[in-house]
Amino acid sequence: MIWTKVKRIFRSGFINFWRNGYVSLASVVVMVVTLFVLSSIIFGSGMLSSVLQNIKDKVDVNVYFVNSATESDVVTIQKQLEALPEVREVTYVSREQALEAFRLRHENDERTLRALDELDDNPLGAVLNVKANETSEYESIAAYLESEQETSGATVIEKVTYYQNKEAIDSLTNIIDAGKKLGAVITIIFVLISILITFNTIRLAIYISRDEISVMRLVGASNMYIRGPFIVGGIMYGVLAAVITLVGLYPLTYALGDTTNRLFGGISVFNYYLANLGQMFAIIVLAGALIGAVSSYLAVRKYLSK
Repeated sequence: MIWTKVKRIFRSGFINFWRNGYVSLASVVVMVVTLFVLSSIIFGSGMLSSVLQNIKDKVDVNVYFVNSATESDVVTIQKQLEALPEVREVTYVSREQALEAFRLRHENDERTLRALDELDDNPLGAVLNVKANETSEYESIAAYLESEQETSGATVIEKVTYYQNKEAIDSLTNIIDAGKKLGAVITIIFVLISILITFNTIRLAIYISRDEISVMRLVGASNMYIRGPFIVGGIMYGVLAAVITLVGLYPLTYALGDTTNRLFGGISVFNYYLANLGQMFAIIVLAGALIGAVSSYLAVRKYLSK
């Protein structure tokens, strides 16, 4: 009995969808616009996250050691840093590697290279390059190094560049935090506007069937039986709109790929689309079906409460 009702609800939903062709087309078009807005938000959020991650990857702190520091001293501090939860990565640069990198940076400066060759010993100490999980965590890493130095009484560390770069790191931290908050606010606003527009369009489509709903109520049809076909129709609007949106995104992201690649430092929206196609498909289809179903449910409720 229940299965028979379910089949009737789905059949009625399909019939209503095709019978009201122009209304269905208008609803699908509005849903496509809504899902395009949602897709733009997803892409924008993804691109923003990639840009912020690139910024974070370029921020680091260097720990410079005195020339007399042994490799054992440096490795000990490296292991201590790697044990900290704030630290993502620690790279050890030996004295020889530091000298080679210095020569490479100044390969066109003959005066500096001649002065370096006149020295009897390598003037550069070892370096630890430290990357934190978040830019806001560099201060605690620098404070840890200070406290360890004071506790042990050792003076193997010459300087930590955090204090020289503190202002720049703090500025980047503020930019990253503001970017995340702004992205979240814009996402919520556009999603709410899109859902509101879709709801009003579907409500108009159901308004055309108000007499049919009244007749069904007079003959004793249950609320679920009346509401069911419209919910099915709403899901069909959403799924069809999702498919159209995903197909339309391919040429659009392809056309914008080179532009975003230049603007965002090697981050292509087309590559992002291809890399996240499965996830995008699931999000867009589910969002379309959910928006259509919920909008239909709320729109029909008005006529069932009379």
